[in-house]
Amino acid sequence: FGELRAGRPRAHLVCVLLIVFVAAASASHDAPQDGTHDPTNVTHKKGFPVLLFNYDHVRTPFEISLWILLALLMKLGFHVIPRVSQVVPESCLLIVVGLLVGGFIKAIGEKAPALDDTLFFLYLLPPIILDAGYFLPVRPFTENVGTILVFAVVGTLWNAFFMGGVMYGVCQLEGGQLASVDLLSCLLFGSIVSAVDPVAVLAVFEEIHINELLHILVFGESLLNDAVTVVLYHLFKEFSAVGTVTVLDGVLAVVCFFVVSLGGLLVGAIYGVLGAFTSRFTSHTRVIEPLFVFLYSYMAYLSAEVFHLSGIMSLIACGVTMRPYVEANVSHKSYTTIKYFLKMWSSVSETLIFIFLGVSTVAGPHAWNWTFVVVTVVLCLVSRVMGVIGLTYVINKFRIVKLTKKDQFIVAYGGLRGAIAYSLGFLLPDHPMKTLFLTAIITVVFFTVFVQGMTIRPLVELLAVKKKKETRRSINEEIHTQFLDHLLTGIEGVCGHYGHHHWKDKLNRFNKTYVKRWLIAGERSMEPQLISFYNKMEMRQAMMMVESGSSAKLPGLISMQNIQPKVESRGRTIPKISKGREEEIRRILRSNLQQTKQRLRSYSRHDLFADPFEDMNENLSEMRFRKQRVEMERRVRLRVNEGRSAEERLFCRVFPISA
Repeated sequence: FGELRAGRPRAHLVCVLLIVFVAAASASHDAPQDGTHDPTNVTHKKGFPVLLFNYDHVRTPFEISLWILLALLMKLGFHVIPRVSQVVPESCLLIVVGLLVGGFIKAIGEKAPALDDTLFFLYLLPPIILDAGYFLPVRPFTENVGTILVFAVVGTLWNAFFMGGVMYGVCQLEGGQLASVDLLSCLLFGSIVSAVDPVAVLAVFEEIHINELLHILVFGESLLNDAVTVVLYHLFKEFSAVGTVTVLDGVLAVVCFFVVSLGGLLVGAIYGVLGAFTSRFTSHTRVIEPLFVFLYSYMAYLSAEVFHLSGIMSLIACGVTMRPYVEANVSHKSYTTIKYFLKMWSSVSETLIFIFLGVSTVAGPHAWNWTFVVVTVVLCLVSRVMGVIGLTYVINKFRIVKLTKKDQFIVAYGGLRGAIAYSLGFLLPDHPMKTLFLTAIITVVFFTVFVQGMTIRPLVELLAVKKKKETRRSINEEIHTQFLDHLLTGIEGVCGHYGHHHWKDKLNRFNKTYVKRWLIAGERSMEPQLISFYNKMEMRQAMMMVESGSSAKLPGLISMQNIQPKVESRGRTIPKISKGREEEIRRILRSNLQQTKQRLRSYSRHDLFADPFEDMNENLSEMRFRKQRVEMERRVRLRVNEGRSAEERLFCRVFPISA
């Protein structure tokens, strides 16, 4: 190389010749050794591939990522344009996007993916239900659980049988192709389209910010009617295949309903307790805490589906059971991770569901019948309105806060149908009317989502329906809420009426005495409810301040972040209390402010029990009254005597009667 730099071309030529010689030697070494040349054995060495294309190797994960990316971009574009979000619900735009994507796929000659039952029930639906169950407002739900159950059970049964019976009559009157539809098939179709869909309700009601009562009534109904829908669907599917129904089948159907609903709740509660107990030992491995919440919940759903129980009710029970104990055990970073991951997961699943609904609509096949489709849409509205009005008339006789006409209208108008109905129709076996049923179901879904979903916001504003207040609970509100709970529990105990406040108090005492000791680690299991609420509120406020980037000082924030204490100002000094003194003060407050409720004798207007101290109290009162009367008379006589003359006093002594 030095000779090359010096400008000696001979050295360069020698290097080139040496390279050519080595290449020739290697070629002669690869040549046949017998000295013959066979033209058939000539092999050309394949060049090293610089760029390869193998789409089939990554097709499945690439398409999944592409669908999720499309869903996120559509959701982002929806919220970037505020005018669109104020007029059209997000679910409507996503279905339109799905229609466009499905049309493009069909135009290029490819097969559009359909929303099959496996994809929907095992992968897309669980995140949405888990998010709704984990963050379910327990207090409004339990206070209105009776109304919710009536709407979910009785209302769904009414819709299914009313629609099935009327549809059978219409099919028989129409004749032609519809004459072959029997009664069991119509009842099967009615059970599919009668249930309110939780995904569609969440997508619409969260945008209009309806008040908490109406939201929990409609959304709670959509969650709890899953058991009724599952039982009716499997029942009529089996009966339509057999063709006969007996009385024993009806009795077994009722038993099956209780097994499906209560079994789903039991499975979810068991997994919730297991998840809470596991989170007690995760103090040294904080990274894996959110995974236990997701995996135990998903296992509860799958375990319920194995036995054909209600997977939705299982997820709801698991989330409600797990949440208070998990939040007491996990770190604040894990709590934030659980919260935002569930919100993200459910949002992506909801977006994909509506996009796939649009794509599946284009994919087909369809069988259109004007009479069947139009009557189905009309009956969905009529049966819903009649059911809500009739059930509310009965419910208001037992409710303290009555449901007004406006509330009834919103509950009836908010009964939206969605992807669950479509997936149940897709699950049907080789039924002769499957294509017609799917076409009618898609029409009902589009009508409820587009027409009712787009007009419910203007109707809420027109009727001046009370909306949800975006306020956070304070310590003052919590204290008064607990005070009213204890007061109502005491009133029920005095009257001898064991209402839901009495049983709620019993459950809270059992939870505090036994359950918390096993499921919550450390001293937090014995922490009073008010102090626990204050700690949650303080940490929530601190997290909000940190996320907003504010440097404002919060109470307790310095000690939580292990920051060195600053020099106190010359103003008002805060007294420092030792740990022992603080524990003593807490013990005094617990022993004096939270007395255990004593058992009181039940009051009855028929039986009045005699008080053993009543006579004694009456005698003491009477003696005290007599003494006071004698004393008063003595004082009056003294004052009268002071004002008289000597002759008058002498006369009174001689003649006491006249005095």
